[in-house]
Amino acid sequence: MGMRLTSLVPLMIVAAMAVPMSSQALDADYSHYVSPWKTPWSYQGPRGAAHWSSLDPAYEICNTGKAQSPIDIHNARKAHLPPLRFEYKSEPARYVINNRWTLRVNYHDAPGTGSFLVIGDKRYQVIQFHFHHPAEETIDGKRYPMILHIMNKSSDGQVVGVTVLLKKGRANPLFQSILKYGPATEGQVAVPGLDVNPAAMLPRDKAYYRYMGSVSAPPCTEGVLWIVMKTPVEVSQAQIQAFAKLFPDDARPPQPLNGRLVEESD
Repeated sequence: MGMRLTSLVPLMIVAAMAVPMSSQALDADYSHYVSPWKTPWSYQGPRGAAHWSSLDPAYEICNTGKAQSPIDIHNARKAHLPPLRFEYKSEPARYVINNRWTLRVNYHDAPGTGSFLVIGDKRYQVIQFHFHHPAEETIDGKRYPMILHIMNKSSDGQVVGVTVLLKKGRANPLFQSILKYGPATEGQVAVPGLDVNPAAMLPRDKAYYRYMGSVSAPPCTEGVLWIVMKTPVEVSQAQIQAFAKLFPDDARPPQPLNGRLVEESD
């Protein structure tokens, strides 16, 4: 990926219309939980990751695509990448969702309002964040206990996912609030009065890797730009165990690079 961000944009536009409701849409009525998947799938077994393409024609690219996520990040090329500016702020969470495979918080801000990731002169509105156990992306084969994915989308539909690696250490207050209210079964729980700010789980050091990939769950839409923060953030062992009790393994295995380059900020 020896290319600048501007040259990545056409690839991202390809996926803009196809990114599923689970990572794209701002629903008009979000007061009632609706599963984002028409066809059930799993991470293991006969509906597991190795079989997603056979479950639904809409999932075909999951096992046939050439730019799938996650990946193992290795041999990254140093590059002068644009700095990241996180204009994230505290906002009402409204609901904490268990969509069967993770705990998630959706954002329903009007276009042009709310929290933003800024890359260069382009702004990407935060649309949701969620967690995986264990980590999906790996670094030189090392797998962290968990990751946070923060999904962002520009006004023209381009999607950027931010990955924060989570390691064992001190408890994180934001993660604790999500665990406190997260439903134990599929559905959503109203959380009036709960304000969240995903910046509370960002590392101070904003160095990062980037690569072109996909949504990491069905329908595995390609054309997503992934930003993987290099510095991990701490969560406690008790928090990891609490999440793992709900989701013992919600991580897709690393996918082939198929010639893709990974860049690393200098």
